Amino acid sequence: MTDHEVKKYAGPPEPEVSAAEVEELLKKVDKESTYRKLEGIPRKLVFWLAVAFSCFHLYTGIFGMLAAQLQRSIHLAFAFVLVFLLYPARKTSSNKVGIVDYITAVAAGAVGMYITFNYERLMTAAGNYSQADLIVGILGVLFTLEAARRVVGLPIVVIASSFLIYAYVGDYLPGFLSHRGYSIERIVTHMYFTTEGILGIPLGVSATFIFLFLLFGAFLEKTGIGKFFVDIANALAGWASGGPAKVAVLTSGLHGMITGSSVANCVTCGTFTIPMMKKLGYRPEFAGAVEAAASTGGQIMPPVMGAAAFLMAEFTGIPYIEIAKAAFIPACLYFLGIWIEVHFEAKRLGLKGIDRSELPRVWTVMRERGHLIIPLFGIVYFLMSGYTPARAALAAIALSIIVGMLKSETRINFTDFLNALEAGARSALGVAIACATAGIIVGTVTLTGVGLKLANGLVALAGGSLLLTMVFTMIASLILGMGAPTTANYVITSTIAAPALVALGVPLLAAHMFVFYFGIVADITPPVALAAYAGSGIARSNPFRTGVIATKLAIAAFIIPYVFVYSPQLLLIKSTVAGVTMNFLTASVGMIGVGAAMIGYLMANMNVLERLWFLIGGLMLIDPGSTTDIIGFVMLASGLFLQWRKSKANKQGFSAGA
Repeated sequence: MTDHEVKKYAGPPEPEVSAAEVEELLKKVDKESTYRKLEGIPRKLVFWLAVAFSCFHLYTGIFGMLAAQLQRSIHLAFAFVLVFLLYPARKTSSNKVGIVDYITAVAAGAVGMYITFNYERLMTAAGNYSQADLIVGILGVLFTLEAARRVVGLPIVVIASSFLIYAYVGDYLPGFLSHRGYSIERIVTHMYFTTEGILGIPLGVSATFIFLFLLFGAFLEKTGIGKFFVDIANALAGWASGGPAKVAVLTSGLHGMITGSSVANCVTCGTFTIPMMKKLGYRPEFAGAVEAAASTGGQIMPPVMGAAAFLMAEFTGIPYIEIAKAAFIPACLYFLGIWIEVHFEAKRLGLKGIDRSELPRVWTVMRERGHLIIPLFGIVYFLMSGYTPARAALAAIALSIIVGMLKSETRINFTDFLNALEAGARSALGVAIACATAGIIVGTVTLTGVGLKLANGLVALAGGSLLLTMVFTMIASLILGMGAPTTANYVITSTIAAPALVALGVPLLAAHMFVFYFGIVADITPPVALAAYAGSGIARSNPFRTGVIATKLAIAAFIIPYVFVYSPQLLLIKSTVAGVTMNFLTASVGMIGVGAAMIGYLMANMNVLERLWFLIGGLMLIDPGSTTDIIGFVMLASGLFLQWRKSKANKQGFSAGA
């Protein structure tokens, strides 16, 4: 690229929504964005507390984690204090921290640290808890629910509270839901002083793996990797048909690997990509839907998947790297599906790409910022070399700092370092509180045995049919996803629905990946589709229609889980290299058929029968198997021939008319 060309490309266009509008939009659709904008001493207090929070995790990550309840109680105490200082009790509250908030933050912090200071006595109590212990336990449960209401939202509080009530009134319930019931003292001590409740596996994963991975993402952001993702996506795809939409798919997929939040990813990338798509000629609803669907897929894209993937590793006992490897092909098919639909929509509308002279060159971008992707390759290497996820994240953090030092424009100075520590801690608050609240649900399941009862009930309701069980599980996951974040959604469905699938012979990993997928796509499934609403707010489009289109674009996420349950080879379970390669290639061709059916265009517009023909042919190819592959190829080949003839006839008719 010449100097003139380098100067000509000034990066992505200015967003058409102001920073204030984006902030207001985030507050509407993302509960974690409703924090106070602090100034003065309160701002400094929160800043240094957040830095201390990150330093604690760096210290224990380097020198060794503390005993489970010590590590988790300190993690929870930090989260409590920061949440009650940052997040107001009511939406109408001012940005100032009131005296009640200070008192609540101190009290919650003390309750969180109570286990830390009384660790030995509580570990040897053998159920013989004092009156003070009971009071602290009650406060711990209440502070957890209140913190969840502030930072996560009311729905998860209602769900967790329902489980607590169930634990108390079980002996009054009929049928298979009945159990002997437990006293308040038994429930509270089980929930707060054991590793079966609030301080259980979900919070343990948050206090070890998840925090460090979020911190890794914060450091990568400080190096400027976000700009690199935008530039490289523009260089690779900006010139193609419907280029800006393809840029959105690439950018959001790459950016989603290090954020783990559908809504945050959508807003971060969407402020630039959505105006580009609208300017090219895409409908506002379609532009918002593309960004929402692509941003949601970031949580299933290895190597750094959403927080729930770490929970899956802990719940199943399967190493995280094996889960990441298993997720790779389904994630590629998901993004391929979106890419194909974006392409066909551009062809249908006759949308061209951006002139190459207005775009950066691949080699120029790689020369200037390509070194920033080294930490992403590094974390894969560390995980595959036998590092624990925590050690891999620590090594990747160090690598991101070292790599950033290679060039002045990506170098992290001391201020950036402190800001990254604060940003990492802030991003962990929602996950930490969601995991603590999910622990209440897990605690109720372990206390009452309701998980097995519900799993058996689900199988009985489906009449022992695997397909019906999967449909019921999908519906439950989507409904829960409307009111619970992905982590809590996964915890609930993995303890209730996944065992039902396993009981019917589904491999453990396939069963958990099934509920994991549907918990994630709830972010774009109407009527409550937070990522789609975020994209809609930026695109200034109809929210419901944006959600419907996003669901169509993400159709792969509704198909592939069924496929890998019936054919686990897609998850690399009992598979060979040749078999996996063939399955991936045939499934990719199948996605072309499915994508064409969703858009209603391949080489010419399709009628209803043609769309149905391509949909069935595509599904046949996605389903691994020689018979289905042959049927699928025949259907798509014949459909392609008819589309070619129709396209040729349309061109001849146009020429004759001209």
